[in-house]
Amino acid sequence: MTESTTPGRRPRTVLLRRGEVHSPADPFATAMAVTGDRVAWVGSEAAADSLASAADEIVDLDGALVTPAFTDAHVHTTAAGLALTGLDLATARSADDALARVRAHAAAQPGDGVLLGQGWDTTDWPEREPPARRELDEAATGRPLYLSRVDAHSALATTALLDLVPGVDRLPGYHPTGPLTADAHHAVRRAADAGVSAEGRRAAQRAALHRAAALGIGAVHECAGPEISSEDDLAALIALAAREPGPRVFCYWAGLVTSAKDADRIRELGAVGAAGDLFVDGSLGSHTAHLHHPYADAPHTGTAHLTAHEVAAHVTACTEAGLQAGFHAIGDAALTAVTEGVRAAAERLGAARVRALRHRVEHAEMLTADTVAAFADLGLTASVQPAFDAAWGGGDGMYARRLGPGRAGTLNPFAALLRAGVPLAFGSDAPVTPLDPWGTLRAAAFHRTPGHRISVRAAFTAHTRGGWRALGHDDAGVLVPGAPADYAVWDTGELIVQAPDDRLVRWSTDPGSGTQGLPDLAPGAPLPVCLRTVVGGRTVHDRLNE
Repeated sequence: MTESTTPGRRPRTVLLRRGEVHSPADPFATAMAVTGDRVAWVGSEAAADSLASAADEIVDLDGALVTPAFTDAHVHTTAAGLALTGLDLATARSADDALARVRAHAAAQPGDGVLLGQGWDTTDWPEREPPARRELDEAATGRPLYLSRVDAHSALATTALLDLVPGVDRLPGYHPTGPLTADAHHAVRRAADAGVSAEGRRAAQRAALHRAAALGIGAVHECAGPEISSEDDLAALIALAAREPGPRVFCYWAGLVTSAKDADRIRELGAVGAAGDLFVDGSLGSHTAHLHHPYADAPHTGTAHLTAHEVAAHVTACTEAGLQAGFHAIGDAALTAVTEGVRAAAERLGAARVRALRHRVEHAEMLTADTVAAFADLGLTASVQPAFDAAWGGGDGMYARRLGPGRAGTLNPFAALLRAGVPLAFGSDAPVTPLDPWGTLRAAAFHRTPGHRISVRAAFTAHTRGGWRALGHDDAGVLVPGAPADYAVWDTGELIVQAPDDRLVRWSTDPGSGTQGLPDLAPGAPLPVCLRTVVGGRTVHDRLNE
């Protein structure tokens, strides 16, 4: 409950003026009034004069841009916070560099507790190999150490951590010296997570949410589950979000649902759906995404965790319970399993009933024309991460090494999804890629494969309203009267209309079109700086008057 909605108090009215307000209610708006936790009015500076006397607070924007707050539709909050507060190997440039960072981190963390780190990626390392277990044992001074790869689908672990998991060497995915995958990885991750104290968990979650608020993010979709976090972690996050001001947190729990009882359990946990990282496969970087044809650099097709039949059973049970379902699927074979399974559920229950729940698919990278069409037909939301292409796309990127240039060039086809009418919700998968909403928009608009690019305007919608629509809330993520007062104020340069097609740019910038501009996101241009973030009428980040 915010101050503005406290029972017995008249809701406060805040009038923002002398700026640029991004609102479909008035494409030329320069002012906005917020009463309590809702947008009350959007309009011109001249009209704002008549409202000024009734306002409890007047904010002089001094030309700043006001937009809906961003929604990050795929986050792992605790892990993202640990990356901010702990050992982050994302910038390590070699195995020796990674080992040096482990040594320094171990020295800075006295005691014998579990050491955690994330983000290593051998793609551009000169040796193309991670450190061996014996090297990690030495660097960690014999302590338990867990280091997840950048995609979080494989990890390195020291002997001391493996000793905490009896029988780990008999689990699928175990490797005697190298990265762990599959069940072995999940078991070791659970052991590592158990070593995080309650206070350490709170500190990490708080750090991640504070960082999100400072970037103009007003809501996050937490993608939790038994194989990537814990029920205690989820409960702690829900409690923290309810207790402290910050972005809204909507939680998904990746538990397989086969009955009404399973669906009730999802709701008891405080989750809004049985979705998120319910794994149908793994990741391309770890060679665990499930493909129809072998990898270009490995003699296999990855790992299948769920069949089309299991997908159908999950979607059927969730739909019958009125619960949103969803899956993690990256490889083309995994996406085939998802679409075949959802179609089977639709044939059993009726397509309209399945579409109404807006079931979602996370990542959805290796789509084909057939699976794109199936997404549109079945009403599936594509919860995607444009920063993946920025990090690993292109002719010499990780995707091309794993798949070959031909298949790599088909990944993350955002333009084809939009043309087919598939709803898009943008996210970061933090800590896999950082929280960075404007960078995410840049990655979509300047996709490494030109044919997959979309306009900044379309990308902006996917990263604001798209996340709300994925939750089934169509009245949020946009600044119009009656909408939730979730907004951000930005220091930015000239506003323009950017699109992949120059003809569209010329048409859209005609003043008569009423198309609103957004910041210039061309590569190299400075990104906007967040001055204030407001959630439900309550300020959760503020540097407007600095």
